[in-house]
Amino acid sequence: MEYTVQKLAKLAGVSTRTLRYYDEIEILKPARINSSGYRIYGQDEVNRLQQILFYRELGVNLTDIKQIMTNPAFDESKALKEHREQLLDKRKQIDQLIANVEKTIAQKEGRITMSDQEKFEGFKKKAVEENEKKYGKEIREKYGEETVKQSNEKFMNMSKEDHDKATHLSEELMETLREALKTGDPAGVLAQKAAEMHKQWLMFYWPSYSKEAHAGLAQMYVDDERFTAYYDKEQPGTATFLRDAIHVYTGQKSE
Repeated sequence: MEYTVQKLAKLAGVSTRTLRYYDEIEILKPARINSSGYRIYGQDEVNRLQQILFYRELGVNLTDIKQIMTNPAFDESKALKEHREQLLDKRKQIDQLIANVEKTIAQKEGRITMSDQEKFEGFKKKAVEENEKKYGKEIREKYGEETVKQSNEKFMNMSKEDHDKATHLSEELMETLREALKTGDPAGVLAQKAAEMHKQWLMFYWPSYSKEAHAGLAQMYVDDERFTAYYDKEQPGTATFLRDAIHVYTGQKSE
């Protein structure tokens, strides 16, 4: 079956403007242009659009989707299976949040009592699972299964008060780091203050502290582009500067 832009947009629940934009950036080209100048989409394009929307639902940006789907090794069946697993994980997270909301409603109505720990359990589980997806493999290879397990358990048992403290400390750390970066001196007073704050922040999550592990994590901030992107999003070079400051703080040498 073939579709015009209007019909495919209605079928997929997207705007005609979206389809035209996908054509413009060459992520979804029509099968052909008819004699009247209309874009015509066939079954292959319908399937491709479905894949694109799956990736969009999972939060993947269009640039990355294009790279994935234009890769000669792209396997549609494998991708669908991966979508299924990711969506099941997402459903699990949503179910946990729904259960948390239902408990909260029951508490408000006086049907149950709910501890402060329970109030944030769903959010904590979601954070742990998302962190596992992003960094689980690398962190386990670097620190070991038991350390990661203990860290996750510490986070799950964190009180709301400690969670608020950690969040506030993280914000202070980033502000101090911004000011320290202006000095250009990772051994300076501000940079070393940032390194100390980073250690304090880590201790909300780590089961124990060592200078070697702290320095190793700082090096990962530079070696792993995902960490680098997080720290460099406001000012390029921040991840490297933080790494150098922490290596001074811990007495380790930067590679």
